Amino acid sequence: MTDFFTSVISFDNFGQLVPLVSGSIMAGIVLGVLAGLIGPMIHARDLAFAVHGTSELSFAGASVALYFGVSVTSGAVAGSLIAAVILGMLGVRAKDRNASIGIMLPFGMGIGVLFLSLYKGRSSNKFGLLTGQIVAVDTTQLATLCAVSAFVAIALAIIWRPLFFASVDPAVAKARGIPMRTLSIVFMVLLGLTTAMAIQLVGALLVLSLLITPTAAAAKVTATPTTLCLLSIVFAVIAAVGGILLSLGPGLPISPYVTTISFVTYLVCLPIGALRRRRGWSRRA
Repeated sequence: MTDFFTSVISFDNFGQLVPLVSGSIMAGIVLGVLAGLIGPMIHARDLAFAVHGTSELSFAGASVALYFGVSVTSGAVAGSLIAAVILGMLGVRAKDRNASIGIMLPFGMGIGVLFLSLYKGRSSNKFGLLTGQIVAVDTTQLATLCAVSAFVAIALAIIWRPLFFASVDPAVAKARGIPMRTLSIVFMVLLGLTTAMAIQLVGALLVLSLLITPTAAAAKVTATPTTLCLLSIVFAVIAAVGGILLSLGPGLPISPYVTTISFVTYLVCLPIGALRRRRGWSRRA
């Protein structure tokens, strides 16, 4: 048992390892902020399943790019955008959307597994696409992440109010002339870009831990939109950066640590949320 614990949690040479992944830590902070910003809208639009479906096509695009020796980031973005446009055109009809996701998800995973099997390069590259890995993020990769994150953040700020209105009351929003289909496509494109960036850190299989769980935890302790967004950012950054730091010593994939931190955060927020609701009920009584 002790051997297992030391192989999972280790701080040997921690001080020497941290400077080597400073780029990854910065990327984790940026990605955590981005995930925290878009997470509340994913929650409001009930798109958790869509995130999973988008991540599988993003994984397929990244796998194809890896096989042909081109930019993995570009392949991931291309796959995500294809999924985003398809899902966005379906609008807010959850039944049609979920059926399409169920069709795309295994297709994307199958294509990704096929090209990973054909790839003859390092096995760590294959494993990293699925579960994430510690990599030294270079200046170009970090600049790309920052540019995409800035674009997504600005676009979200522009469409936030009409999109939130369309999410909570689509019938009234449509009656007032809000372009539902256009907003849906734009948001899914932003979600696709975010998913493609997240896969670089936690891999395709566990991307939900960064885009869904922090907001779900924050929603347990607050109902105020601004506070929800701020807490989502804090929780996502803690999960991303904490996962990178904890995985340094043992040299294991990042994603198990990210998912564990996110899950523990959610468990901590559960009783806080229950206590908050009880106090609210007692005041109304």
